[in-house]
Parts: sequence; C-alpha cells; structure tokens
Amino acid sequence: MSALTLCYALLIGLALPLGLYMGRALDTHRPSALDRLFGPLEAALMRLAGVDRRASMTWSAYLLAVLKLHLLLIVLAWLVFMGQGVLPLNPDGIPGMHWDTALHTAVSFATNTNQQHYSGQAQLSYLSQTLAIVTLQFLTPATGLAVLLAITRSLLRRPAAADSAAAGVGNYYLDLTRIVIRVLLPLALVTALVLVWQGVPATYQGAQRVTMLEGGALQTIPRGPVAAMVAIKQLGTNGGGWYGPNSSVPLENPTALADVVESVALLLIPLASLIAVAMISGRRRLLLGIGGVMLALSLSSTTLVMFSERLPNAALHGLALAGPNLEGKELRFGSDLSALWGSWTTQTSNGSVNAMLDSFNPLGGLGLLMDMFVNVTFGGIGVGLIGYLLYLMLAAFIGSLMVGRAPELFGKPLETREMRWISLAILAQPLSVLGLSALAVSFPGLAGTSNPGYHGLSQVLYEYTSAFANNGSGFEGLADATPWWNLSCVVALALGRFLPMLVPLAVAGWLAGKRTAPQGRGSLDLESGACVGLTAGVIVIVNLLGFLPVLVLGPIAEQLSLAG
Repeated sequence: MSALTLCYALLIGLALPLGLYMGRALDTHRPSALDRLFGPLEAALMRLAGVDRRASMTWSAYLLAVLKLHLLLIVLAWLVFMGQGVLPLNPDGIPGMHWDTALHTAVSFATNTNQQHYSGQAQLSYLSQTLAIVTLQFLTPATGLAVLLAITRSLLRRPAAADSAAAGVGNYYLDLTRIVIRVLLPLALVTALVLVWQGVPATYQGAQRVTMLEGGALQTIPRGPVAAMVAIKQLGTNGGGWYGPNSSVPLENPTALADVVESVALLLIPLASLIAVAMISGRRRLLLGIGGVMLALSLSSTTLVMFSERLPNAALHGLALAGPNLEGKELRFGSDLSALWGSWTTQTSNGSVNAMLDSFNPLGGLGLLMDMFVNVTFGGIGVGLIGYLLYLMLAAFIGSLMVGRAPELFGKPLETREMRWISLAILAQPLSVLGLSALAVSFPGLAGTSNPGYHGLSQVLYEYTSAFANNGSGFEGLADATPWWNLSCVVALALGRFLPMLVPLAVAGWLAGKRTAPQGRGSLDLESGACVGLTAGVIVIVNLLGFLPVLVLGPIAEQLSLAG
C-alpha cells in the first residue's frame, strides 16, 4: 500500500498549488499579474481569429460555439486521417485510414475519449499524430474546462459576485485560449521534459532498424515525437497513446519514476479544478464536500481493484507458486502499480493503460466498469465536475421534496423543463450503453468477442461503457476495427460527450434568468453534510439501479464461476 499512499500524497500535494494558480489564471472577473504575462499573446491570437475578446456570450451562443468548433475539428481530422498517405511527415509510408476507422478516430479524439480501433505507431503518420491527434488532445480538455467556467459564472458564483443573466456566461474562444496557454501548455512542457529525461523518444526521424543479438535478425522500432503526446495524453484526460499497447510499452513509460509521473498526471487537473472553481465561485464549503465525495469514491474503487489484482489468476488457482495476478502486466510495475493506474484511468475520462485491463480478475474488472458508470469520481477535465452537478441538481430536487419545499437550486426554482433535461442527461448512459450492448450480443457476428460466456458480455459492455464515458480504454479481444463497432461507438461517443456537458450549461442558463428566492430556515442547504451525503447516495443508487442486472450477468457471474 506504500505506492497507493505515495501517489495520493503526491496528487494532493501538487493539486493544491495548481488549483490556486488556475483559480487566479482563469478568473476573468479579477485581474491578476498573469494577465500582463499572457495577455499580449492571447490578444494577438484573438485578433488573428477575428474574435472580440471583450464580448460575452449568452449560454446558447456559448453552446453553439462549442458545437460548431467541434464539428469543424472532426471534419478536418477525418480528412487528415484518410489522406495521410499523400501528406507530408510520413517517413514510414503509412497509407490513409479506411473511412469508417478515420471517422471513429476523429470523433473519438474530438470528444476527449481517445478510443483507438487502430494501432497508433503502425497506422498513423507523424502528421496525423501531431497535427490532428495532439491538437485535439489540447482543445478537447480545454473545452470541458471552459464549459465548467461558464456554468460557474452563471450558476455557482454567489449572488453578491454574480453578474446579471444579461451579461452572459463568458466568451468560449477566450476561455479556450486562456486554458490552453496558461494551464495545459506549461504543464505539458514540464511533463514532456521529465519524460524525455527518463528516456521517452522525441524525434521526427523514422523508425529505427537494429540488429538483434540473437540470430542477427533485423527489428524495426517505431519512434517519433512521443514524449509530447504522452504528456498531454495523461494531463488532458485523453489516454490515446503513440503506441498500440499504450504506456505498457517501455518507450512510452520507461522507468518507475516515469510511471509515477504519468499516474499522478491522470488526476492532477481534475482535482485542481475543484480548488479553482471554489476560488472563482466563492463556494468553498460546497466544493470541499464534492471533493470529499470524489476522494471517498476514488479510495473505495482503488482499494477494490488493488485487492482483486493481489489475488491469484484463476488459471493458477491451487498451485503452490500462485501469487498476485500478473497476466497482462509489466513485471517491472507489478500488480499494485498496474491496479492503481487501471483504477485511476477509469476514474477519469483518460483510458490510458500500463497493463492489459482485459487480463484483470473479474472483481477488478467490475471496479473499472463501476468507475465509468459513475463517471464523476473526478471524471474528465471540467466534465467530471459538470457531471457531478447533474447529480447535485437531481439530489436538490429530491431533497427539496423531502423537506416539503418547492424544488430549488441555489434559490432558483427547478421546474419541469429543467428536470426533463436533467433526467435525459442522466438516463442517456444506461439507455445507450445497454441498448447498443444488447444489439451487439444479439448478433454474434457483429460483436466479434474473443471469449465466450460471461467475459464475452463484459467485453462488449466495457467497449460501449468506455465510449459513452469518454474514457477510451478497452477489454482487448474484440474485433473492433469493423464498420459496426466504429459507427455504433461514434453514436455512444457523441451522446456521452455532448449531452452530459451541454445540458447543465443550458440548465444553468435557464436558472440564471429566474428570480432568486431568499434563503429561509426551511431552505435546502446544498453545502451541508446531509446534502453531500444525499448526493453521494443518489450517485450510487442511480448507477446500481441502471447497471446491476448486467453486472450480475457479466463480471459478477464470472467471479462466482471462478470461485466455484
């Protein structure tokens, strides 16, 4: 458990100063010294793009700007992937992708998912990896944080500091630029330099061909500007690696120090975002309670997965030499660091791996699935806290009725329109994941699973859960590079990204236009311990009700069959 303690201590120790910095750097209502440092560059970029940085948007204009930019990014990335064979920066002569794989890849990276139905080093050119993939790995997490800032300004800021509804929610393009320049680029630069120091490649030269010591055969070793991509894939809750096996490859994750750095990077910005929002909104008690719930869920899941992977693999059950489950794991990391990474990568929308998750024991796989069902144990940058706010809205509705009050949120009435959309955003996950999974297993030729029975169902369930949760990890073994998997996952990717992110923005905009009722003795205190507990209970109950039956048919049944 020393690895667990060390990583959590490093995470919290680094997130505190980073959160304080982000709170100052991203607060557009309080000028700071950082404006003099970054302001000229930001102003120049805004003028170049033809954007008035002083103009604030309404919530609907902000939402439309997000959708328009992402549609443009998807189309451009799609064209680059299909045309990479005739484009420059392709020293290894990699041909263009098939249209459906290219579309899935473009949508996957544009939704901060990075689900890969291809092997990166073999099927993407340097141009595709850097211009398309890495660009999206910066812009998509920045978008999640930008939408969170817009919701914070319109809903969470205390009445004394809040603007009128007519003042708007901020400028999306300015928020996006500030987040990339002030937060993501500096952090990625420092992390990339550390990884280069540890031995991760950073070159535009082609693959290296070396003579092996045994037999004198030639081996081709793919390389490229790997460190830059690995840095932002971890920090930006992206997950898509340069190499197919991701950070289990020594070229992406060469040393124990590199592994710790990449592990801590998974949760760093999502945790720091809580502190930043607490500073900007002034609701420190509320964000402290939310952080407490997230940490409790994180510790519970991580402990479960680490316990599971310390158990022997079922194939070695009863043997004298049976020890921890090391199937699919790097021996240099062992079971604990592999389980820690697996748990943390599914607690965010990251999905990178340093071990093969399909080889985890069924109990460990159950923990990974529950992380993605909940999807607010930190979650993706910005969108994790936005998702938590969805459950907070539902808890406020239920709690208000329990105390005999009209449903309200921060003094704003929650009415039919708001609750209809909140319910849709929450129920979209079980409806999409279970519906698509049922279709896939109904036609065995579509699913293409490599395992019969319980684990085969878990593979299918995991793929769609990962897509909707914008996670990107997978239980490998699916024949997923097919039109069915590519196109059906595109549906889950888009629904899982835009509904849970943009519905709260719309609800916040609607509520901002309503009159605030004065707080009385009977008002629901959303910052109280009771309300924090109620929200945590709503999160657990909603997800258990939605997914417990399929979990019984998948990983739970598999675990029981092994125990028998």
